[in-house]
Amino acid sequence: MSDKNKQSEDVKDQVEELLDTPIEETEVVDEKEALQAEIEKEKDKFLRLFAEFENYKKRTSKERIELFKTAGQDLIQALLPVLDDFDRALKEIEKSKDKELSQGVTLIHNKLKETLKVKGLEEVSVAPGDSFNADDHEAITQIPAPSEDLKGKIVDVIEKGYSLGDKVIRFPKVVTGQ
Repeated sequence: MSDKNKQSEDVKDQVEELLDTPIEETEVVDEKEALQAEIEKEKDKFLRLFAEFENYKKRTSKERIELFKTAGQDLIQALLPVLDDFDRALKEIEKSKDKELSQGVTLIHNKLKETLKVKGLEEVSVAPGDSFNADDHEAITQIPAPSEDLKGKIVDVIEKGYSLGDKVIRFPKVVTGQ
């Protein structure tokens, strides 16, 4: 057996001389390179996961802020027809001679409008004579323009429009002149 060991060592010495590098060092270098590659792979994986998590945090934060801004949107949209009815009722009550009734309905109407305003509801301002823009108005119908300067412009406002924060929740319904 010692002969075999001696032969093995002779072969090893010959190989080392040929390679000019000890065999143990080559194995260590290969193992080191493999470990370095694995570390780089794990580092890249970690960085991608971290970036993905940061994007997730930003996205959920933005969604949460948007949710708080429009949290009562459904309720406010449900109250818009009530607000419209109040406007119509006020017009009719003002025609009557009952001042106390008119004053009482006006107080309730103003309280409702102020409450909704505190929650972020704003009326979209539109008046007859304004330029019609399909992005900002909903045209119900077109009629012949009563005067030349009203062609392509708003002739009448049928229903008021409202916005909640920066978002329009109901576009004003208008009649345009042609």
